[in-house]
Amino acid sequence: MIHAKPEPIQESDWRDELRAASLDTAELLAALGLPATLATPVDGFPLRVPAGFVARMRHGDPDDPLLRQVLPIAVEHDVVPGFGDDPCGDLDAVAAPGLLQKYRGRALLVATGACAIHCRYCFRRAFPYAEQAAADPEQLRDALAALPDVEELILSGGDPLTLSDRRLGALIAAADGVPQLRRLRLHTRVPVALPARVNDALCALLAASRLEVVVVIHANHPNELDDGVAAALTRLRTHGATLLNQAVLLRGVNDSVETLASLSTRLFATGVLPYYLHMLDRAAGTAHFEVPPEAARELHQALAARLPGYLVPRLVREVPGADCKQSLEGVPGQP
Repeated sequence: MIHAKPEPIQESDWRDELRAASLDTAELLAALGLPATLATPVDGFPLRVPAGFVARMRHGDPDDPLLRQVLPIAVEHDVVPGFGDDPCGDLDAVAAPGLLQKYRGRALLVATGACAIHCRYCFRRAFPYAEQAAADPEQLRDALAALPDVEELILSGGDPLTLSDRRLGALIAAADGVPQLRRLRLHTRVPVALPARVNDALCALLAASRLEVVVVIHANHPNELDDGVAAALTRLRTHGATLLNQAVLLRGVNDSVETLASLSTRLFATGVLPYYLHMLDRAAGTAHFEVPPEAARELHQALAARLPGYLVPRLVREVPGADCKQSLEGVPGQP
């Protein structure tokens, strides 16, 4: 998500917005009426945030939950035991260049190292994208064919929707050519961070696939979901995609019942089903975002008492080497 830049293409609107994303902390903070001293540069993982996302931040509020997700601060330099460069065991799961298989029936392609927004809690902020370059479409097709139990391909990254339609279309066509595949899942923050990317061409590309398309978006706070985001999500849904949301439980961002309840209800109003509420993946530089497990369980139980079950995301964590996501629901005292 930090070593690769989006490939140059001919499309204008969303690409222009992506190229214009803020890279300067002083400019960002000045635009919000905040002092430049709030930020601290972090080598290898700079600020990147589109103007549309900045527009949803509260002016003059240093604790704005959207700002907190993107602003580099000094504590990212702290060395904290238990936090490292590969918190989810990605490198142990490599089955082919860029292709990971952790769980039965699914494989994940790290399709690009580029993102529209740099989230400070990112679990792949130190991923060696240059060494694990995604396979070309022909290699991808061959690698998937060699995994006969795989019925679902997950496009991740980075963010797969920062790819050009040409590149994304080639990957989808490769997946379409693998007989045992049934579903295509895209993990993306782009509909939230850069909703202009969800245009007619992209929707037509996804709708043309023979595979069942699932788009898993990533929104952590209800203030991320403005009218432009809602319109992008509606467009995806009307073109046949199933929409789910994965949020990360983040201290100082969404660690309250009120915020999580509002997030779930706003998601559902835009046709997105709350799916997972992830515990923080313990990447180096992210410890200040961590919510302790017992506090997370209490929040989740309070959320379940407030909302209907279909609006309550599953509380999970990823454990390297485990055969599925691990649930933290209703197990008091367990880490």
